[in-house]
Amino acid sequence: MNPITHVAIIMDGNGRWGLKYKNNRNSGHKAGLLTVEKVIKETVKQKIKFLTLYTFSTENWKRPVYEINYLFQLLENFLTKKINLLIKNKIRLKIIGNKKAFTKKTKKLLDVAEKKTFMKDNVLQINLALNYGSKDELINAIKNLSKSKLNINHKNLEKYLYTNKIPDPDLLIRTGNTNRLSNFLLWQIAYTDIFFVKKLWPDFNENDYTKVLNKFRKLKRNFGQI
Repeated sequence: MNPITHVAIIMDGNGRWGLKYKNNRNSGHKAGLLTVEKVIKETVKQKIKFLTLYTFSTENWKRPVYEINYLFQLLENFLTKKINLLIKNKIRLKIIGNKKAFTKKTKKLLDVAEKKTFMKDNVLQINLALNYGSKDELINAIKNLSKSKLNINHKNLEKYLYTNKIPDPDLLIRTGNTNRLSNFLLWQIAYTDIFFVKKLWPDFNENDYTKVLNKFRKLKRNFGQI
């Protein structure tokens, strides 16, 4: 049985779900937040230490302003209302991505959430990928590494990634019936097993999640060997 330390998820399909059932993309984003809470609970139950959620990509800025504003409103509400629950359940929150484009209010809430949930004995660490793009991450890491006195190699480059000190994902799940990576953790998933799920994110539930985890546990993983 393959152990699972880190699960990464591309939560795709919120907007399509909202249009299909509510004739409104934002309704899908709100429904998707309920799925996030279900998956977090199941991740804790499964004793998985790291969960990375692709929350907002560098490409998502191309969306309509009203939708972007609503997404960040949901995020700010979550950080305000759920922070004490995260602390109570020993869940650490870490932000991966470029925070420079966020408003002062959002940046402050993110900083406070990271500081308040920082603990050495956390049960789960949730990495929120916000304004995240893997290509930008790699370019920034290479620039910073070149400025240092360190040799250019895999180990030293990883020190300058947003995911420094976070183990690479064992498996990546993408919902929404779309089979692509969308600029997500391109360096980190070199040997990650990828599962594409047809269901839209708001329809994804604990049973779906458990099925993927169990399927991964039974895989034979060779890592280039026979």
